[in-house]
Amino acid sequence: MSPEVRDERSAISNAASLLRDGGVVAFPTETVYGLGADAANEQAVSRIFSIKGRPADHPLIVHLADAGRIGQWAREIPADAFRMAECFWPGPLTIVLRRSSLVSDLVTGGLHTVGIRVPAHPVAQTMLREFGGGVAAPSANRFGRISPTCADHVRDELGSAPDLILDGGDCQVGLESTIISLVDDCPILLRPGGISLHELCEALGREVALPGQPDPALRAPGCHASHYAPLTPAFIITAARLSALLQGSGDAGQSVAILCHTKTVTDLYPATRCLLLPNDPIGYGQALYASLRRLDAAGYGRILIEAAPETEPWRAVRDRLRRAAYPGNANNRLQSTGVIR
Repeated sequence: MSPEVRDERSAISNAASLLRDGGVVAFPTETVYGLGADAANEQAVSRIFSIKGRPADHPLIVHLADAGRIGQWAREIPADAFRMAECFWPGPLTIVLRRSSLVSDLVTGGLHTVGIRVPAHPVAQTMLREFGGGVAAPSANRFGRISPTCADHVRDELGSAPDLILDGGDCQVGLESTIISLVDDCPILLRPGGISLHELCEALGREVALPGQPDPALRAPGCHASHYAPLTPAFIITAARLSALLQGSGDAGQSVAILCHTKTVTDLYPATRCLLLPNDPIGYGQALYASLRRLDAAGYGRILIEAAPETEPWRAVRDRLRRAAYPGNANNRLQSTGVIR
C-alpha cells in the first residue's frame, strides 16, 4: 500500500485501524517521527525491523496515551516512575522499567526491561487514544541514519514502506527523548534529550547517575557509537582549527560544508558553505537533523561541524554530534577520533 501524507482526523482514524490490523504507521511526536506498530503483535513489530534494517537486539520504545496504562507493560514499578510521569508526561522522556509478561523479546531486544513513553504531540496523542494499546516505535528512518523531523523526511527515506505517514508538521524538540533507567535503586541517564539531567535530578530529589562502562543489560535505543549519521563524512572541529584544515592539502579539490552555531565562523569563512544554527541548545536541537539532511543532500565531500560547548545544557546535542561523526561511519576516515582539535 502506498503511504498517504495527511493530517486530517480521518487519517488518524485510519492509522489506528491499520495498527489494529497489523500495519506499520509513521507518526509525529514532539521529538522525531516514529515508525510504529502494535507492540502486542510480533509479526507487525518485525516489519519495523525489516523496514529500518534495524538489528534485532536493539530495543524499541512502547508509546502509550497516558501514564494510567503503564501497569500493562511494566512490573515492580517504583514510586520514582510515577513521580517522573507526573512531572514530564506527556513529553520527551522515556522511562525504562522491568517488563511485564505482555512485552515480547522482539520489542525489548531480549532484555528484561522495557522503555515506555507518553508523547505530547497532539496527533500522536489522538492516534494512541483511538488505538487503545501500546505502539512500539523507533525513529522513522533507516537504522543509524539521521532521524526525521518532518513527514517529508520520512517519505524521502522510507518511500512506500510504511502503510501510512501521518503529517503533524515539524517536530518541536527535534532530538530524541531522554531515557532514564529506574530498574535499580540508582536512577541512570541512558540517553540525554529534551529533559535535562538537572531537571531529572530536581524532580527525583536525588542524583541521577551517568552510565559507566558499557553494560549489555542497559542497552537503549539510539545509543550505538555510530548513529544519527549523514552519508557524507562528518567531522567535529573547533573553530580555531577550521582555517588550517580548509587551507591544508587534505581538503584540496574537495568541497566542504560547515555546520556552525557562532557567527564568527561565517564571518571568517564567507566563501565556504556555512549553515548557521541557533547559538542555544534548544534552538540548535530543533534545527540539527533537518540541517544535516540538507547538507547531506547537497553533494559536499565533507561536513565539518563546529564543536558544541562543553556545558550541561548542550549535553544532548554533543551526544548526537559525537555519534553522527563517529569514525566508524562509512568513509569517515579523516582522523581516528572523528574530532579535529
